[in-house]
Formats: sequence, structure tokens, C-alpha cells
Amino acid sequence: MISVLPTVNATLNAISAVLLVWAYILIRNKRVDQHRRVMLTAFATSCLFLICYLVYHAQIGSRPFGHEGTSLRTVYLSILASHTILAAAVPFLAVITLRRGLAAKYDRHRKIARWTLPIWLYVSVTGVVVYVMLYHL
Repeated sequence: MISVLPTVNATLNAISAVLLVWAYILIRNKRVDQHRRVMLTAFATSCLFLICYLVYHAQIGSRPFGHEGTSLRTVYLSILASHTILAAAVPFLAVITLRRGLAAKYDRHRKIARWTLPIWLYVSVTGVVVYVMLYHL
């Protein structure tokens, strides 16, 4: 069962990315209630990802990148580094943004959401990219 978690994690990241884009479109169209529901779903999906990620890495550890000495390795490590650094910020940014939105502090919510959305979206997309590079190249 543990061996399927990388694929599950990539799928959860992809779903999160789609939900984030959908929620952005909804709020741009002033569909606040739908935006709220989709964002809560994106948050739940990301939380499920985090649980699966921690379980996998507690059991298996890290998987080394199998393309030594190539420029592909440099690209992989660059993506992984930016992904990892920004991923550490996402839980904090997401919780703060979510709390402000749910508390109807919309001005403060918008100010941080302008940072949270692109970072969270980048982390979700690069999570899928890292998975593909690590398991399918």
C-alpha cells in the first residue's frame, strides 16, 4: 500500500492545483460562496496530501534522483529546491488566508491571498513535476 503513495500524492497535488485555479475563477466572477467551498476542498485535499506525504517518508525515506551527471539533474534539483522552500510556507499561508476569509476580514484576506495563491499553486504544480521526474524519467 505504501508504494502507491507517491502516485496518490501527485494526484492530490494535481487536484489541489485544479481546485485553486477554479476557486480563483469563481472569486473573479464574484461567486463568493462557491469560491469558499472550493477553497475549503483545496485545503482538505492539501491536508490529505500532507498526511500521505509524511506517512510515505516516515516509512520509506527519500528516493534519490537516478540521473547522475546530467543537466536533467540540475533542473530537477532546482525545481525541488524551490518547491521544498515554498512548500514549507504553504501551510502557514493557507491557514492565515483561510481564517481571514472565513472571518469575513476580506481586505486582509485579499492582501495575503495575492501571495498565497501563486505560491500554493506553484507548489502543487511542481509537486507533480517532481513526481514525474523522480518516478517516470
